[in-house]
Amino acid sequence: MRKINEIFYSLQGEGFHTGTPAVFIRFSGCNLKCPFCDTHHEEGTLMSDEEILAEVRKYPARTVILTGGEPSLWIDEELINLLHQAGKFICIETNGTHPLPDGIDWITCSPKQGGELKLTRMDEVKVVYEGQDLTAYELLPATHFFLQPCSCKNTAETVAYVLANPKWRLSLQTHKLIDIR
Repeated sequence: MRKINEIFYSLQGEGFHTGTPAVFIRFSGCNLKCPFCDTHHEEGTLMSDEEILAEVRKYPARTVILTGGEPSLWIDEELINLLHQAGKFICIETNGTHPLPDGIDWITCSPKQGGELKLTRMDEVKVVYEGQDLTAYELLPATHFFLQPCSCKNTAETVAYVLANPKWRLSLQTHKLIDIR
């Protein structure tokens, strides 16, 4: 059984896959308590893998995004294999503080201050910018680096940083800007 906050269908609103239709599996709970977190993820329902797959199959998208809370607290190779057997491309959005099972197709690491990273592979790094030093993040083993304003409150400062540091790309929470889930 896995504690699920919600499963829904929408467009990815952030990072490399912005605009991609996806089924979001939002897991409950997180091991970090970030002051800027905008996700209400503590509530949840225990669901079997079969129940999760039944929900995922209701939607036409090939992409499934494991998110939270912190999905690494709940996933394992068994779930990843079942999603692959259903023909899904599996993405995860994680704070990176727990090892991940093999087989995840796309890893988005959104590291948080105070969290020790346990990942050796990540496809993209997505940092919520609050004016912090980003030097250590630039050394992470990722191909793509995204900087995101904190709840759209410091967009000008984030844009200025990206312009001065072109290794980074701007990531906006487009789902909030266009008022979709």
